[in-house]
Amino acid sequence: MMQTYYLVLFLVSLALSGAYMLLWRKNFNVHITLIFFLIPIANLGFLLQSQAESTEAMLIATRFAYIGGCFLSLLIMLAVFGLCTIRLPRIVQFAFMLFTSLVFLSVQTIGHGTVFYKSAGFAEQEGRWLFVKEYGFMHSVFYAMVIAYYFISICTIIYSLIRKNQVSRKVLLLLLLPDSVCMAFFFIGRRLFPEIELTPAGYLFAQLCYLIIAYRVSLYNVEDTAADAMVRAGKTCFINFDDHFNYLGSNTAAKAVLPELSNLTVDLGLHRSKSMQNLILPWLEGFRDHPEDTEANRHFLEKDGKTWAFSVQVLNSRRSLKGYEVIGVDDTLDRENIKLLTSFNEELDRQVKQKTSHIVAMHDNLIMSMATMVESRDNSTGGHIRRTSEGVRLLAEAAQETGAPVLEEGFIRNLIKAAPMHDLGKIAVDDGILRKPGRFTPEEFEIMKTHAAEGARIVHEILRNTDDDAFHEIAENVAHYHHERWDGSGYPEHLAKEQIPLEARIMAVADVYDALVSRRVYKEKLSFEKADAIIREGFGSQFDPALAPVYLAARPRLEAYYRSLE
Repeated sequence: MMQTYYLVLFLVSLALSGAYMLLWRKNFNVHITLIFFLIPIANLGFLLQSQAESTEAMLIATRFAYIGGCFLSLLIMLAVFGLCTIRLPRIVQFAFMLFTSLVFLSVQTIGHGTVFYKSAGFAEQEGRWLFVKEYGFMHSVFYAMVIAYYFISICTIIYSLIRKNQVSRKVLLLLLLPDSVCMAFFFIGRRLFPEIELTPAGYLFAQLCYLIIAYRVSLYNVEDTAADAMVRAGKTCFINFDDHFNYLGSNTAAKAVLPELSNLTVDLGLHRSKSMQNLILPWLEGFRDHPEDTEANRHFLEKDGKTWAFSVQVLNSRRSLKGYEVIGVDDTLDRENIKLLTSFNEELDRQVKQKTSHIVAMHDNLIMSMATMVESRDNSTGGHIRRTSEGVRLLAEAAQETGAPVLEEGFIRNLIKAAPMHDLGKIAVDDGILRKPGRFTPEEFEIMKTHAAEGARIVHEILRNTDDDAFHEIAENVAHYHHERWDGSGYPEHLAKEQIPLEARIMAVADVYDALVSRRVYKEKLSFEKADAIIREGFGSQFDPALAPVYLAARPRLEAYYRSLE
């Protein structure tokens, strides 16, 4: 009779493990999977105990049975942590596993040592042969371990019930049952029914509970349940509800679009969030009442510059209704295409702007060509326009890095574009002076100095009808004032300090630096060290002292650039 009892428990546990394997998915908790693997082994041990006819056979069967006694309590605790989404550090998990393994190794000394069983064997009591044993100290350690794992599991479940609203309440309550029942059967059942072992029946009950938990988890795991729908429809957001509109979960994309989902509690209704109740509940009710109305089942939501299209479909509906799945897709591109088709003026405006940018580019090229043409008349400054333009760019980059002075992006862009125009006024200087292969006389130099004011006039005429007033002003100032000095001794207007526009002050540094390190018909180029000394000495007299840190930051790149031209 007893053998039949244990045989039935063993076969049923095998059947439940088989049912779990049919339900199994790759995302299932690994500890639950191991529980379904170990319970049939443990129940086989109890079956072998009932069939044992010798002490040695009983000891072997007992070692089998303790596989469940040692490891199942640990696996149940680890499964609780996993299902409660509480991450145990790997070192802690390893410590638990190592300790449990040591206890299980002590079990294997049964019949060979005294650490777990001091003695064991068959004895006749009241006309029956019973397996009688005397426990060793490791058996007390085993009891303490099982109780500790149970206590930790219960505390974890209670903590999650109170603090973790994204963990299913039904799963947490189910987790309480198998551990508690197994503990009751193990400790209390032996005293109430000493002639029969209730522990394997407790294991069977645990399997049933974990089978239900596995099924529930397959519903709560939105990433997995939505996989088929994602492949079929290319959706990105998934929000699951049961058939009573209780919240089951949502994927990461859905929480990003609707952050209020994080405030919902699993297994409870939408009433916890008024905004979600007002938004999603009408969708669910509308689909439930009119599932065939496709147009009414499409809902659009504008969020962070994107348009999301939501619809509702049945969840797990192979045999019966299990719930509902709200699916959202980024519909921004389609909506934009519709807007483009109905807003031809916007597209036309875009094309006009594109054409205008081409005209502006052509305009800039014409300016550069004019500047290059003027420079070609000057024997002494070949490549000066290109070099100073690069120098201005390097100084502007250094100003952005140092933050003193603070230059806006538009100012920097206009300054770099205006730099090639700084010497346009030389077009009005006589060839005899401009192309003179030597130093100017005082009279010739006075004539040469007129190129600054003349350049400003030419730039003004060229850009008079431009719509870019900011560029117009910067280009005119660069041409007019790039020879002014900080101390007021420059030309043509003898401006001093902040009277000189900032763009002209920056241009002056690049202009003089190029003149120093470049060869001219009347001089050889200076070394970088001498040029650097002259530039540094000029801050406070010739140049704006506030630009000294900018120059120092740009100096390595200026030298690298000029070396690349050698």
